Amino acid sequence: MSQGKPGPSPLTITVTERARALLAGMPSPDVLNATLRLMAKWRAQVLANTLRARSGTTVLSGPFQGMRYDVAASEGAWAARLLGGYEASLAPVLETVIARGYPQILDIGCAEGYYAIGLARRMPQARVYAHDINPAARALAAQSAVANGVADRVILGGAFGHPDFDLCQRARTFVLCDIEGAEDALLDPVAAPGLLSADILVEVHEGMKPGLMDRLAARFAPTHRVTRIGRRISGDSLPDWTESLGDLDRLLLLWEWRSSPTPWLWLERKEADA
Repeated sequence: MSQGKPGPSPLTITVTERARALLAGMPSPDVLNATLRLMAKWRAQVLANTLRARSGTTVLSGPFQGMRYDVAASEGAWAARLLGGYEASLAPVLETVIARGYPQILDIGCAEGYYAIGLARRMPQARVYAHDINPAARALAAQSAVANGVADRVILGGAFGHPDFDLCQRARTFVLCDIEGAEDALLDPVAAPGLLSADILVEVHEGMKPGLMDRLAARFAPTHRVTRIGRRISGDSLPDWTESLGDLDRLLLLWEWRSSPTPWLWLERKEADA
């Protein structure tokens, strides 16, 4: 007796129900946009599962090539991270950071530890302080640190405040900050003078707080060289087998799930130039 096709997955069922609920109301561009985003995330997850099956769970390219990445992304897209094309515009800055050999790395908003663990692997002389207010994210980061053999140099913590930046005065420090708009209050060199001793790479949630990019740039301009970094998508990280996919699927593998602009500021201490 022949067997029929397998039924839909729980993910497919859940997404279908949510799409039906969205489309049950009054038609509007907002409804269609929300449905499109939902369906794009569903397809991106399906493609991520295929990527895992075809290419494994080791980062394929980019600054963190070779890193084991078999934990879930605590937020955002998993596939772009595994491909190594995640936030491709930051790659030159990350290589600069690695070449400078900072003895201390401070990652605020570390999520599951993609940057914290990646930098710890590339910078064996560095101690990495990785903070996130989400206990589940910290647990994933701890798991990743063990898997990559850097748990002895990655110090995990929760909430981070102005006095905690005093550690930047102990040694040359690179600060990476991605805290969903809270950078406006936290990155204040008046309240946290320890920041004056650090080089800082911060994701600016301009879509949440219009004008924040200019405000942060002006705040650090007297003491730091300010470089603005926009978004860039690079298809160079796609493996050869994705040539058989359609263009939309290839784009969805690279998609980072962002819904508003998230440019970066690279703030380098001027005194370091002297």
